[in-house]
Amino acid sequence: MKSNISYKRIWLIAYPIILGSVAQNLINFTDTAFLGRVGEIALGAGALGGIFYLAVFMLGLGFGMGEQIIVARRFGEKKLKAIGSVVDHSFLFLMLLAVAAFFVLRFGSEEILRYGVKSQNIAAGTMVFLDYRAFGIFAAFVNVGFRSFYVGLGRTKVIAYTTIVLAIVNIILDYLLVFGKFGFPEMGIAGAALASVIAEFSAMVYFMVYTAVYIRFADYALFRFQGLHWKKMQRILKVSFPTMMQQFISLSVWFVFFLFVEKIGESSLAVSNIIRSIYVLLMVPIWGFATAVNTLVSYLIGAGRSGEVMRLVYRIIFLCFIGVAILVSLGIAFPHLILSIYTNNQLLINMGIPVLHVVSVGALFLSVGFILFSAVSGTGKTDVSLVIELTVLVIYLVYTYTMVEYWHGTVVLAWTAEWVYGSLLSLFSFIYLKSNRWKKVRI
Repeated sequence: MKSNISYKRIWLIAYPIILGSVAQNLINFTDTAFLGRVGEIALGAGALGGIFYLAVFMLGLGFGMGEQIIVARRFGEKKLKAIGSVVDHSFLFLMLLAVAAFFVLRFGSEEILRYGVKSQNIAAGTMVFLDYRAFGIFAAFVNVGFRSFYVGLGRTKVIAYTTIVLAIVNIILDYLLVFGKFGFPEMGIAGAALASVIAEFSAMVYFMVYTAVYIRFADYALFRFQGLHWKKMQRILKVSFPTMMQQFISLSVWFVFFLFVEKIGESSLAVSNIIRSIYVLLMVPIWGFATAVNTLVSYLIGAGRSGEVMRLVYRIIFLCFIGVAILVSLGIAFPHLILSIYTNNQLLINMGIPVLHVVSVGALFLSVGFILFSAVSGTGKTDVSLVIELTVLVIYLVYTYTMVEYWHGTVVLAWTAEWVYGSLLSLFSFIYLKSNRWKKVRI
């Protein structure tokens, strides 16, 4: 990384990450778009199954964030040989975690769905989805390990390339397997899940080939796998474990949010799945810039330049807000057109327009909140970021429960919870960063 953290440098690091952030979200987008043509039950089941999968996936992504922070810190300290050990230990842990995650997805989800989902048709469809989707967790966690390594180094273009591979494979196979085109079996919701699994393995193969061709393993003492050193793993887990819990709990709470919405009705759940897919697309630049600030903050601290951190954060907030505002303006200007991509059901489109307006405002709140929050994680104080996340999520859940159960609110009112989440995340993260308690943190 260059010493000058300018707008241009921020963008050069962030834009491939932004494209890479499309990866899991692009799978969700294409699955939702195709399942919207199958029916409300398939759409609702895809929503719950997708969120349940993402909640478990976030354990690996959270660990990867810790790996990324440490790699960036070592890179800032110019300790390149120390990076390989961090990456090797991270891959070993991620593979153990993938085995546990597979059993949770494949065999542990039935009890949760049985008692948490009102519609038995949706519960059955969700289980069909997860029976196939669970196999993708192995490739997904390998991809997390590679992604964290490259982002930590600021070499982010490969993430864009893998996303292109993933997108092409997923879109083609969704078309073939959901509808049974060109002699392929018509699998419906199972086809969407299987397409996603194959797409993730395709991205994994690309990561492996790219790394073998373009990375000099000796430069970083990479992939030596000389055994598990518990003290080294402890240092990684000290940073990674809070981010694992933070990511898992965050998506688990969103899963609970959708269980609340499901109680309003099957149509409300179907609309919410469409809105979730659009909302995730609105958040793509947010996740991209948030990952960039995470890496750059850790790099600056490692390079002994803590005084430049807040200026960096403000610059990234500006870029992120502008990017989200552009996307939001498209949603506000053409809501009917955007919703019609997902469904031709006019009732769902009419229900979705006011919800789309609500989440558009929520995305603007998050364009500030996520950057500040990721800056807290980038300092290495991931335990503090976990406390902030837990506090905000408790308030978020109480608010949503009150809207649905006590006020018997509509799906529109339920989604205003995103305003609460974004504004409180901004406030608490800003207060901590301005306290300067994070300076001189060693990881």
